Amino acid sequence: QVQPVESGGGLVQAGGSLRLSCAISGSTSSFNVIGWYRQVPGKQRDVVAGISSTGTTNYADFVKGRFIISRDNAKNTVYLQMNSLKPEDTAVYYCKVRFIVRGTEYWGQGTQVTVSS
Repeated sequence: QVQPVESGGGLVQAGGSLRLSCAISGSTSSFNVIGWYRQVPGKQRDVVAGISSTGTTNYADFVKGRFIISRDNAKNTVYLQMNSLKPEDTAVYYCKVRFIVRGTEYWGQGTQVTVSS
């Protein structure tokens, strides 16, 4: 069973930085895409960034130039470096692993990020 577990959230002032981690238990040996999403109460869950098992990355426009997604395949962990944080970045951040061939996906429980003004 694949299980992503997020960590690294917290409270930070505007302009500060946080690094989120998504540690994935289970095998991720097949081609996959790991994404970070975020959600605020009452709104839909939005994609923030994604990275494939070959290292291809993509970002939502609202985080380009500020956030960096990376992965350490040896540790089965994906990171989201968040810089120049803004109050509007406040949300619960989720990690999702999607296996392209199997067509399955797994969500983590989320980690709260709060950016104060």
